[in-house]
Amino acid sequence: MKQIALIGSTASGKSDLALTLAREHNALILSIDSLSIYQEIDIASAKPSKIELASVEHFGVNRLRPDENASVITFIDEYRRLREKALADSKNIIIVGGSSFYLKSMIDGLSKIPDYSPNTLNQAKNMLFDLERCHALLHTVDPFTMAKIAPTDAYRIEKMLLIYLESGIAPSKWFKVNPPEPIITECPVFNLHIDRDILRERIAHRSEKMVRSGLIDEVAELDRMYGRSPNSMKAIGIIEVLDYLDAKVSKEEMTALISTHTAQLAKRQQTFNAHQFVLHSSGSADQLYKSAETILK
Repeated sequence: MKQIALIGSTASGKSDLALTLAREHNALILSIDSLSIYQEIDIASAKPSKIELASVEHFGVNRLRPDENASVITFIDEYRRLREKALADSKNIIIVGGSSFYLKSMIDGLSKIPDYSPNTLNQAKNMLFDLERCHALLHTVDPFTMAKIAPTDAYRIEKMLLIYLESGIAPSKWFKVNPPEPIITECPVFNLHIDRDILRERIAHRSEKMVRSGLIDEVAELDRMYGRSPNSMKAIGIIEVLDYLDAKVSKEEMTALISTHTAQLAKRQQTFNAHQFVLHSSGSADQLYKSAETILK
């Protein structure tokens, strides 16, 4: 079994490249994408088509309901399922997606967390009704860690609180005693580079295509079924449509905002990818294809 990771900004063409490589080199695909993981969010996520999903087995797609929350643990579980399948069937692995923070976490590894007792879970649940007080308590215990966590960051405060309540020590000390263990090893990372002007054109075209393909109806149905509180409903492509449905913007303004916000996301992704990974290579789709197939053969 051989594996590679393919990263790049949204609309760069990395999914098409991954599909081509997977078809030609006997590979399964793990999609690391913060929206494709959800069922029913098809147009907004620019998810591979049903034909594409049928042509190559994908993991990390359509695994959660829109009212569930994806995390790095979700993708670790998907990777482990994928790896087991690849080993059993003598397949290669291609990891692809725009949410490369998850990939980074899996390569760098995560610290082991305590096994939380029912008492710890219940105590934390009661304390978390006052998030600000929890943050203040943790700051007295571990000022270094909590200086990096906003008083409104409910997810990370809960994580730190559970570790402290169960272990009785500061989270930073817990992480020092339990250093991260990589989940993914021996996985060359390829960065798909694309000219910014071309990328902006692609993003604008894709935004218009999404609207023509029924994005407004998809988001309206998601809103009806799940409301607006789930994290998935705060994604680019969804929040702009919700503003349109609320008559805050016109259809033309909505489409332009989707394009603008997606371009801003792409810029952040490019910066993250350039500074957070040791790259095997970076280049055009053709260049990466030639480089990647030497590994997957």
